[in-house]
Amino acid sequence: MATASALQIKPASAAQSPLRIALLGYRSNPYSGGQGIYIKYIARALRDLGHTVDVISGEPYPQLDDGIRLIKLPGLNLFAEKHPARALRWRHLRSFADLFEWASMVSGGFPEPYTFGRRVATYLRKHGQQYDIIHDNQCLSHGTHQLQRMGLPLVTTIHHPITYDLDIALAHTRGIGMRLLIRRWHLFLRMQTKVARRLQHIVTVSESSKRDICAAFNVQPERVHVIYNGVDGEQFRPLPGQQRQPWRLITTASADQPLKGTQHLIPAFARLRDEFPELRLTFIGKPKPDGDTAKLIRRHNLDNAIEFVHGISSTEIVRLYAQATIAVVPSEYEGFGLPAAEAMACAVPVVSTDGGALPEVVGDAGLIVPKADPQALADAIRTLLLDPGQRDRLANAGRQRMLTQFNWSDVAQALTNYYRQVIPS
Repeated sequence: MATASALQIKPASAAQSPLRIALLGYRSNPYSGGQGIYIKYIARALRDLGHTVDVISGEPYPQLDDGIRLIKLPGLNLFAEKHPARALRWRHLRSFADLFEWASMVSGGFPEPYTFGRRVATYLRKHGQQYDIIHDNQCLSHGTHQLQRMGLPLVTTIHHPITYDLDIALAHTRGIGMRLLIRRWHLFLRMQTKVARRLQHIVTVSESSKRDICAAFNVQPERVHVIYNGVDGEQFRPLPGQQRQPWRLITTASADQPLKGTQHLIPAFARLRDEFPELRLTFIGKPKPDGDTAKLIRRHNLDNAIEFVHGISSTEIVRLYAQATIAVVPSEYEGFGLPAAEAMACAVPVVSTDGGALPEVVGDAGLIVPKADPQALADAIRTLLLDPGQRDRLANAGRQRMLTQFNWSDVAQALTNYYRQVIPS
């Protein structure tokens, strides 16, 4: 169940009126990362409680249910451009945000949090009084901090501090040129650190993330409140008519990000293939053709044993889970761990590392091994491959854990109660 820490959140009264909520997302497509998934499901669950919900977003835009208004604040969307350096037009020179976004992108930076913050501050300076609460989804920009200074009630979700992404990426990179590019890309962290220290009301999605936010951003613990994510148990569910394929593993990760642990899963899988030649791995993700994952697969001669799928719908993902024997979550760090939660909701037994918040999500309904340890991953997967009884027990326990402790309706109710503490009386 969603919980909160540091603040004793009072239950909502039945007589309290619905809220007018603005959810902010600098990029909110549910297929571009966990932040987009958060926007999609939080907006739906808050609407289902009777609130009026507007999502104010940059590109790529979210997929929202009926009854939720999308307010578009378009930027240049340069990551969708085939040739970003050629995307600048004369009209962009009239906007500092547009010009900065282009210049930062072509010089190796990640400008979207900053530029979206400028745009949303301009919009809400005019329209902010229409809302009872503004909820920022990890933009952490100077512009969103301005909303707090304007006197608008502001809550900010920080899923986890991106400082961990930077540290893990640097730890797995040797070349000085690439290390400089990684540092250049993450320069927006300077802004996020300054802003996080000044925010009054922060929500995060696990106790692990709370500890890390306080340490990385020097934030006092009493300003950070834990409300766990949910999982859509109706969408992510077992498919009784779908037969599982024996010797089929499945994993979901951004294939070339060291944070996600693919560099540990591939060697573990190679060791298991020596013992179980029929073993196959379905990988929901897309590696670069010349990236580290592709090189590692070729080094272990696994091209014919691993299939990659990407750009597929949630329905297709559920079908792939229903076909799998075991789901593997090899991450070195997760602020929450949606891939583990979704696999468990589909009643697939899970082998997970202890990276970040994963033990909080998986609990005793899966096998947990030390992060960055290919041998430990291989041993745990082997244990489940050889024990169908334990697989069935974990599959059932995982499904039940997700339904009872991690559902979006509880998350929305906890957020609603928290909003009411933040809104001036």
